[in-house]
Amino acid sequence: MTGLSSLISPSIDVTQRALVNAASRVASSEVISKSSCMTRVERCQFYFFIFLLLVTTGLGFYPTDFSSPIDRIAFGSCNRETLPQPLWRVIQSNRPDLWIWMGDNIYGDSEDVGVIAKKYEVQFNHPDYQPFRQVQAIIGTWDDHDYGWNNAGAEYPKKADTRDLALDFLEVPADHPRRERKGLYGTHIFGPIGKQVQVVLLDGRYFAEKPGMPEADLLGSRQEEWLRKTLYESTAQVILLVSGIQFLPEDHKYEKWANFPRSRQWLFRLLEDENLPGIILLSGDRHFHEISELQLTASRPPLVEITSSGMTHSWESLQSEPNRHRVGTFYNGKGFGMLHFNWEPETVQVTAEIRNDADKSALQHSFTFPLTPVPTKDRNLAAAD
Repeated sequence: MTGLSSLISPSIDVTQRALVNAASRVASSEVISKSSCMTRVERCQFYFFIFLLLVTTGLGFYPTDFSSPIDRIAFGSCNRETLPQPLWRVIQSNRPDLWIWMGDNIYGDSEDVGVIAKKYEVQFNHPDYQPFRQVQAIIGTWDDHDYGWNNAGAEYPKKADTRDLALDFLEVPADHPRRERKGLYGTHIFGPIGKQVQVVLLDGRYFAEKPGMPEADLLGSRQEEWLRKTLYESTAQVILLVSGIQFLPEDHKYEKWANFPRSRQWLFRLLEDENLPGIILLSGDRHFHEISELQLTASRPPLVEITSSGMTHSWESLQSEPNRHRVGTFYNGKGFGMLHFNWEPETVQVTAEIRNDADKSALQHSFTFPLTPVPTKDRNLAAAD
């Protein structure tokens, strides 16, 4: 089969062409060719149909303007592609400057890459999501259900293929650095010098070892080194660390950073550096929403984590769950998270909230960071690495 991109007009943009190229890669891959009873022609037609739908449904809005100040960021997780999705209209009415997918963006739950591709197509073309994505800047990472299996880690055999599908769904350009490395991690810096917000998207799946042992690794050595370099070279005044699973809670029995003690302690030691700017943690996974706080060191503001999980379905029967770090109560309905930034000459006030499907504030917490001076050393990170 000739390359699918040769069948498409040369005038389409780089993001659309990336989707077509992805279709070609998937359709011609030896892995896929051995995983189905379809003929090669049928497989190629199937994947071409899927990705052609993605290409022809409208131009996506991968972030291109990294210079304007960020005032509002929306984020969420746990979104089943087959369920009603009324939240997109509510989110858009709050006029966020950026949307962050935090994982379980679809429920793939398969070793069949064709099944996962089809589910991405369903979500991409969802009648409520389509108008949203055509006007909204969107970035994101994944968690287990869009990665492949429930609770899967490095052992998942199709992770390279599902990584490509995730990047295509997020409309990451073909020449972007995230396309060049293993895993889904990446970073973006938004705003003018002195009022910058950096979003650091972590990948807690691709390299994750089996939890339970004290030395079990969550991020892998390459991602750890990249994260260390990214934080130390940041010119931002606020850094958002985004993870599919929770950072701070340690009392529940489900997936969390606390199941990887070495990785969690490594991260906390890194975040104790008093020269780092303000750090905010964002997470999903749990099918309810809560805000947690932990004071790592007296020389830095406490770490605040906003967990927002349950866009299409939530843990409505949940009565209680221990979390020694929780601020206030939790909210177990459908909703999404918002961060509001109020930039002052010497500080930035941040208001974090969870909003429900009626567009009412369900949880809220405010905190302030001093505006750290811009490093004098020429660090000049690329706007999107």
